[in-house]
Amino acid sequence: MSEKKKVSLLEGFKAFLTRGNVIDLAVAVVIGAAFTNIVNAVVKGVINPLVGAFGTQDLENYSSCLKGPCVTDPKTGEATEGIRILWGSVLSATLSFLITAAVVYFLMVLPMAKYLARRAAMQAAKEGVQETMEVSELEVLKEIRDALVAQRSGGSSSAEGNRGEEPGRGDLK
Repeated sequence: MSEKKKVSLLEGFKAFLTRGNVIDLAVAVVIGAAFTNIVNAVVKGVINPLVGAFGTQDLENYSSCLKGPCVTDPKTGEATEGIRILWGSVLSATLSFLITAAVVYFLMVLPMAKYLARRAAMQAAKEGVQETMEVSELEVLKEIRDALVAQRSGGSSSAEGNRGEEPGRGDLK
């Protein structure tokens, strides 16, 4: 029984891996990692120099001293005295996030939403045409039925008269 359970667990794991969601997620992670490198390069190569026009070249160097005089060890770069708030690194990370979010939204989410809306509109139009065709077919069938009923009830004498003249035609039942 344990061998059977192992086989079903392996089959379930295989089904999980071959399902499209896992593969899509793996692709998204790889592309996201590569995209992160691009965004970091833009922040360090373009944004930081622009901000550097007003101060230092690196946003990471912007900081404030919360308590006491802040003294940094030149060998390690660690604060030896005081409490340093590194708000420049927070600003840099925020800019990276905003750039990433804007690019993802404008280059991926917005075009995909427009594509899906266009596809849904085409599908709705196609369904509307199908419904119209079904309604028109129903209307034609109702007209045929009404004509046959009218022919039977109103024109029964003419139908009987035609029976003698045309042997193959008679009352439709």
